Amino acid sequence: MSLRPLRREDAARLAELELRNREELLVGAPLREDAWFTEEAQRAMLDEALAAAEEGRGVPLGIVLGGEQLVGRLSINGIVRGAFESASLGYWVDREATGQGVATRAVRAAIGVAFGALRLHRLQAEVQVGNDASARVLENCGFVEYGLAPQYLRLGGDWRDCRLFQLVHADWTPPGP
Repeated sequence: MSLRPLRREDAARLAELELRNREELLVGAPLREDAWFTEEAQRAMLDEALAAAEEGRGVPLGIVLGGEQLVGRLSINGIVRGAFESASLGYWVDREATGQGVATRAVRAAIGVAFGALRLHRLQAEVQVGNDASARVLENCGFVEYGLAPQYLRLGGDWRDCRLFQLVHADWTPPGP
């Protein structure tokens, strides 16, 4: 497993993954119109994400297996500098790659990016109540649950309660050589 920067050429594969995982993503993502699952919509999303990256507001990454097989997406979003030096982490993995530790390895790699190259102080993630698998991924990567936010995110068309997790740079142990 590796992470690599997403690029416009990934639009077709992302559309394929989004469509194949539509039911799973419906629960943990905003409600999407049918047009979202097209190559054109994914290219537009990538254009926005790449523009945010150019402005230092985000890092859109692809989760890759076996060299170049894109199996998911991970984003370090909402980077705020100054007194905050923090960002949010979001990720999803193709259902055919779940249960294999892919998400855990991807999150660990993203933490290295956040606290290494980006020099952030804090990384946060929100997990919908009931998504215990994602909570375990974060806990296995050192994140600490620090609260519950009622009706925090509109997912699948409804406002959902979310568990709040964070990892502070001082609490992170970089992987050994």
